[in-house]
Amino acid sequence: MIVVPESIREAIVADAREGTPREICGVLGGAFGEQRSRVDSRYPATNAAETPRTRYLIDPEEQLEIFERLEDRGEEIVGFYHSHPNGPAGPSATDAEAAAWPDRSYLIVSLVPTLEVGSWRWRGDGAFDRERVTYR
Repeated sequence: MIVVPESIREAIVADAREGTPREICGVLGGAFGEQRSRVDSRYPATNAAETPRTRYLIDPEEQLEIFERLEDRGEEIVGFYHSHPNGPAGPSATDAEAAAWPDRSYLIVSLVPTLEVGSWRWRGDGAFDRERVTYR
């Protein structure tokens, strides 16, 4: 389970709409737990992928800077978020290939055909488990 403030959900959805047709991405900070994580902040990142309409990539240097800011604030890496402007909210095969943080949450915003926000935990074996999202 992942607990997300409604204000963070709204900000990510707004970024996804504004970023269309490109995927937007970022890091979620807060308190990580194997059964339950709590998001306290979001750290938007530039999508550095060669094909940003169909995939996302956080530049490694920018990602390191975000991780350092998280650590300075006493937060843990809860997970990552990105959008699928023209696809379902579920993880794609590309997402599974690129996932690198086992047990972390991957929050995905779909804008088409209707708005949907879902979250999955990557098991580390190439598969994701859907997790319950609670908004506060």
